[in-house]
Amino acid sequence: MCSSDLLRLARVGVLARWPAAVESLGSATVLAVDKTGTLTENRMAVAQLLTWPAAARWRHGEPLQETWHGLLELAVLASRHDPVDAMELAIQRLADAELQRSEHLHPDWPLAREYALQPNLLVFSQLWRDACGEPHIAAKGAPEAVVQLCHLDTASADALLASAADLAAQGLRVLAVARGLDGAPLHPHLGNHLPGQPPADVHDYQFVPVGLIGLADPLRPEVPAAIARAAGAGVRVVMITGDGPETARSIADQAGLPPGPVLSGAELETLTPPQLAEQLGRVSVFARVLPQQKLQLVRALQARGEVVAMGGDGINDAAALKAADIGVAMGQRGTAVARESADLVLLRDDFGSLVEALALGRRIEANLRRALGYTLAIHLPIACLTVLPLLLPGQPLLLLPLHIALLHLVIDPACTVVFEAIPAKPSQMRRPPHPPDAPLFGAATWRRALGQGGALSLAVLILSRWPSLDTPMQRSLVFAVLLIAGGGLVWLNGEPQHRITQLGAGIGVGLWLLIQAIPGLAGLLGLVPLRGQPVLLLITALAALGLLALLSDRCAGAASP
Repeated sequence: MCSSDLLRLARVGVLARWPAAVESLGSATVLAVDKTGTLTENRMAVAQLLTWPAAARWRHGEPLQETWHGLLELAVLASRHDPVDAMELAIQRLADAELQRSEHLHPDWPLAREYALQPNLLVFSQLWRDACGEPHIAAKGAPEAVVQLCHLDTASADALLASAADLAAQGLRVLAVARGLDGAPLHPHLGNHLPGQPPADVHDYQFVPVGLIGLADPLRPEVPAAIARAAGAGVRVVMITGDGPETARSIADQAGLPPGPVLSGAELETLTPPQLAEQLGRVSVFARVLPQQKLQLVRALQARGEVVAMGGDGINDAAALKAADIGVAMGQRGTAVARESADLVLLRDDFGSLVEALALGRRIEANLRRALGYTLAIHLPIACLTVLPLLLPGQPLLLLPLHIALLHLVIDPACTVVFEAIPAKPSQMRRPPHPPDAPLFGAATWRRALGQGGALSLAVLILSRWPSLDTPMQRSLVFAVLLIAGGGLVWLNGEPQHRITQLGAGIGVGLWLLIQAIPGLAGLLGLVPLRGQPVLLLITALAALGLLALLSDRCAGAASP
C-alpha cells in the first residue's frame, strides 16, 4: 500500500494506523458496528416526553406545559452538570430552552453524591442538596432497570415497559426517570453509610417513576445504500448497541439490516458457545450489550471462521478491538485507548466511510495481483536470455545492463504508477470476500503470468537463435520485442479502456520509436536500426504474441482480478 492509497483513505474519512489493515479489510466477512454515531448521526434530540402514571404525552414542536416541567427537571438533576453524553446534552438543550424562566432549574444546588452505572443496574443517579440542605435524588436509565430500582409490582412494571416499548418501536432511544421519595433512604439504619452521610448503595433509597423520555437520533442518509453495498459484496453487517431491543430493531429495519431476532446482552450471558455460534448465524442485531461483551462476540464470530472488523469507542472496547481481525475506532467520540488499540480510525464515525475503506481494500488487493502477475511475466524472458549463454556455450549475451535499465523505464512506472492508479471494477463489490488464508498470488494468477511470460520467452528465444541474423540484429530484435511487448502486458493486465493503462502501454512503443528515429542513438545503445526482413520478423513476433496472450487469458479464466 502506497502513500496515494493512504491519501484516498483520508479523503473518505479513514485513517489507517497500519497500512496492511486496509488490505485485510478487503477480506472481511463481518462488519460489527455500533448504532449511535456510526449508523446514526449522533444528533440526539428529545422527541417525546411521557409522564407517569398520568401518561400525558409531549411531542417535539408542541408547547411544553407545566405538566412536563417536573419530568424534565428530574432528568436534568439525573444528568451531569457539564454533560458530554449526547443524550444528556439533548436533555440539557431542551431544559435551557424551556425552563430558564421557571423554578425547575437549580444551578446553585451542590452535588452531594453520584451513583454511577453498574453492570447489573443501568441507572445513573445523583443526590443534590437544596438551599435549605434538604436532599433530592433523581435517577435515569434503561426502563427495565428503573422498574427494578423502583420495586414496582408486576402490573405497574408491565404498563411502564409497554409504554417504553411503544416509544422504542418508533426508533426512539428511551430513558426512564425516577425520583427518590423526599430524598430519604429506604432503610437508613441498614444502609452502608455513616450518620449524616448519604448511603453508599442507591438501592437504599425508595424511588418512584415519574416518566419516560424518547430521544431521536436520525439515521445517516447514506447508511441504507452502504449496507446494501456491503451485503452485495458478501459482507454481513452486525449492529451492536446499548439501546433496548425495540429501538435497535426499529433502527435496523430503517438501515436495511436483514429481519430476524434481537439478542440482548442478558441473553448472551446465558448461552453456551455452541448455542451462541448457532445464534450468530441468524442474528444481526445485538441490544443492551455491555462493552466487555463485544470481546465475547468477536471471539464467537472468529470461531465460526469469520474475518471480523469490529468498531468501538470506549476504554472497555480495547480488548475487542485488539482481538478483532481489523479493529476500527471512532475518531470523534472514541477514547485515546480505543484509537491506540485499533487498526483503522473513522475520522467522521460513520459507516459509509468503513464500506468505502472496504472497497478500497479490495481494489488494492486486486491491483497487487495485477502488478505481481505483470512483474513475473515480463521478467521471465529477461531471466531466460540472461541464463541462455550459460546453458549454450558460444551464445552471445544479447541483453546488456544498459538494455535492462532501459526496459525498467517501462517496467517500473507500470508497477508503481499504472497498476496503482487503476480504479476498482464495479464487479469487485459484487463478489464474496477473498479468503484470508488464500495466497495473494493464487493458481489462476500463476497460470496467467506464466502463460504470458512463457509466450514472450518463446518469441525472444526464437529470435535470438534466428540463423540469418547477426548478433547486433538479434539483440535489436529481442530488445524491440521486449520493449513493445512489455507495454502490451501493461495493457493486457490493466484496464484497456482506462487512460492510465493506455499511457503505460504506450511508453514501450514510444521509447522504441524514439530510439529508431534519432540518428546515432541506436548505435550508441549497441543496437541497429530495423529495416527489411527484421521488421517483418518483429511484426510477426508481435502478432504471434498477441494471439498467444489472448489464448492464455482464455485459459486462465478466473485469473482476471
